[in-house]
Amino acid sequence: MNQRSIWYLAIAETLVWAGMFYSFPALILQWENDLGWSKTEISATFTTALIVSALTAPLAGRLIDLGYGRTLLTASAFFGGLAVASLSWVESYWTFFGLWLVIGFMMAGCLYEPCFAFVTRTRGMEAKKSITMITLVAGFAGSVSFPTANIVAEWYGWRGSTATFAFLIIAVAVPLFVLGTRSEQPVSDFKPSPKPKKEANLSLRQILSGPVFWLLAMSFTSISVGHGLLINHLLPLLAERSIPSAMAITAASLIGPMQVVGRVVMIFAERHVSMYTVCATTFISMLLGIGALIYAGARQELVFLFVILHGAGYGVTSITRPVVTAGLLGKENFGAISGAIALCFMSGFALSPLLAAKIWEWGGYDLVLKIICITVFVGLLSYLMALWRTRPSTTPV
Repeated sequence: MNQRSIWYLAIAETLVWAGMFYSFPALILQWENDLGWSKTEISATFTTALIVSALTAPLAGRLIDLGYGRTLLTASAFFGGLAVASLSWVESYWTFFGLWLVIGFMMAGCLYEPCFAFVTRTRGMEAKKSITMITLVAGFAGSVSFPTANIVAEWYGWRGSTATFAFLIIAVAVPLFVLGTRSEQPVSDFKPSPKPKKEANLSLRQILSGPVFWLLAMSFTSISVGHGLLINHLLPLLAERSIPSAMAITAASLIGPMQVVGRVVMIFAERHVSMYTVCATTFISMLLGIGALIYAGARQELVFLFVILHGAGYGVTSITRPVVTAGLLGKENFGAISGAIALCFMSGFALSPLLAAKIWEWGGYDLVLKIICITVFVGLLSYLMALWRTRPSTTPV
């Protein structure tokens, strides 16, 4: 796999994230106002779609381990694009619900986790650089999605927005996946990373049932829950804080670029500190960002401090998650291990839209923010415990 292939994958990932994932938070207010469904009903569709995606993730990982990565990434993007296109003709709630189930199934085969598993399999020790490059580009997916969805919706309605996303996925992303996955063979010098002696001969099943796996799964899931509670309700959350609509859309659009900024800072920081330390700082950055958002109602400029801290912190996790997982659990059977982590990670994100809507009904978005703080803090503790259990044999990543 050459450098050009990584660029193809990076652009393809940007478009599938923008059209199949970020289109939901970008259009949730449009659907609520035009279709007359409640926030809870609409959120339930995305929650269910992400649950389907999470449950399918381990299967996607195994298919990549078996050498079907090219077919998986390309076909998932194509059929996902068709489902997004079909949203343009939706009239009934259950049709809307069913199409998001299809989209959720396809997301499991073409978003970050399967793409990174494919890159890890085909690039070996060079995978971290490639993953970093992909996330630097795809970090702009939210910046593509939010303004595109709202600008096109002003001209042609939200149905025009979904049709636009579908065109970008099918006409651009799918061919780029075909070009970017031409090398399916695993690298010959790709060897599993060292493991603790007590885990050296563990089977895949034993690894997945071990404490380190579950501590990592809990820590990364806390990040996905915290981010999911925020990003899927960010526009109504900011509206509740009397943030002007233009400022709210700008803030939401900047989260993607701030993810890229965080990844660039990480590139320079990892020359001096390990990826394990970088990973720990992502939790702290997100906690500080949420703190800024809590007080944004009184001082609106704090919204942009939240965007910087939360966006940068969350953006780095897309790199630290596969790298730290491979460092602590090994690269052998990485597709299956990564898929299992993704099952927990995506399940947490899947439940977050509906969970946020329910929490909002109980105590407004102030309660939502407090629960996010607790969740991310628990994740930080879980991550530190995972490091502590592997400390004797953990080497810098």
